[in-house]
Amino acid sequence: MFSIDASELNALSVDLGRAGQAAGERASRVVRASALRVEAEAKQFAPVDTGNLRNSIGTDADGDGLGAAVGPTASYGRFVEQGTSRMAPRAFLGPAFDRAQPDFIRAMEQVAEGLL
Repeated sequence: MFSIDASELNALSVDLGRAGQAAGERASRVVRASALRVEAEAKQFAPVDTGNLRNSIGTDADGDGLGAAVGPTASYGRFVEQGTSRMAPRAFLGPAFDRAQPDFIRAMEQVAEGLL
């Protein structure tokens, strides 16, 4: 006959659960900070005529904090970003995202490393 002492496995399970929750909280902070950076930079890159486009750029975070949408509420924002048949694109969101992406990736890698 043999016996298995699972007490250490139970403790490990609890520790992993806590680590997962902490990682989720850290990841949420990274997502929020990155989204706010994209928002700030998009406002800097946005062409200004009346200021409406720039002022309409905002961030909407998901309920769990692990996702966010950044963009303008001005109806013509997409046309400014992508251009039209009569107007060349004047991208502001794409460049803002491109500038924030490397720091976001590094920060998420640090969150992942904290789990190991």
